[in-house]
Amino acid sequence: MNSRRSVTFVSVILVATFAALIVWPRAAMTQQDQTPQKQQTPTIDEYQPKSTLVTKEHKIERAKFPFIDIHSHHWNPTPEEVDRLVKEMDTINLRVMVNLSGGTGEQLRKTVAVMKGRYPDRFVVFSNMSYDDLNAPGFGKRVAARLEEDVKNGAQGLKIFKEFDLVFEKCAELKIPVLIHIAEPSAFFDPWDYHNERWEELKEFPGRTRPPAKYPPFETLLTERNHLFAKHPKTNFIAAHLAFHGNDLERLGKLFDGNPNVYVDIAAVLAELGRQPYSAHDFLVKYQDRVLMGKDIYEVNEYKWYFRALETRDEYFEYYRKRHAFWRIYGFQLPDEVLKKVYYKNALKLVPGIDAKAFPE
Repeated sequence: MNSRRSVTFVSVILVATFAALIVWPRAAMTQQDQTPQKQQTPTIDEYQPKSTLVTKEHKIERAKFPFIDIHSHHWNPTPEEVDRLVKEMDTINLRVMVNLSGGTGEQLRKTVAVMKGRYPDRFVVFSNMSYDDLNAPGFGKRVAARLEEDVKNGAQGLKIFKEFDLVFEKCAELKIPVLIHIAEPSAFFDPWDYHNERWEELKEFPGRTRPPAKYPPFETLLTERNHLFAKHPKTNFIAAHLAFHGNDLERLGKLFDGNPNVYVDIAAVLAELGRQPYSAHDFLVKYQDRVLMGKDIYEVNEYKWYFRALETRDEYFEYYRKRHAFWRIYGFQLPDEVLKKVYYKNALKLVPGIDAKAFPE
């Protein structure tokens, strides 16, 4: 009996030992796998966190009302390109597109012919100045005369980057608006370091930096611009890109208060409004007569971000161009009457020759 017990005991010991030899390496490997691995710190480009936020989303593919894009660029478009544009415009309720890159002289005539000649109610073409004879005496008078001729040939506004008094007086006389681009985002004038919120864009496009050794300061440019607005009270100015005050709406409001002839578009600055939805909503309601819809770089699939921000209260959604904004944005849902003004009524008020019957009252 004792012999049998001894054999059984020894067998149990052998089985247990054998099992331990099999299980222990696996357990050791599992424990080793669970040991935190030292991870390499990602670069700012590599870090792409995915939000876990679950909230209602409204993916709007088409604007609630027909709209006018006051800020688009199409250089020397072909008939085929214009046909494609119109088909794409119809899909998003874009009723009238303003081409700010019409050129002057013969180039303008060709652009007007290919765009308005084919679709007279769908496009507006702005004239641009030629600086080829800038240094020759009498430049201002020549440019004013060329502008008058461009208007006769179909131009309905002027896109400009510089100040020329005679030209602005001519615009007032012809009752056409001036869409003017002065300065750049204020961050472009700041040191290009890791505290600059536009660091990624400046990395991608280093030429957009505005170092003080090479360019006038941001504040100097705005002071000169504001003097220009005040100097020509009969000329209507549309300051591009929220006048580069999208990050300081209170300051933009003061600009409006002091200059009733100044308007702005929201082209390429949706991220500024979208990161401050409460302030953006209140500002656009208060200054609803002074803001116009605009996109800048044309890409039909990117307009949906504008619709979503302007028409919904969606929260914390990605912006379409990361270099403009590393942050996510929010909708600020404008009332219908305000939305109509931003989408088309303010443009109808400023730009001559657009058929108002194509829009709701």
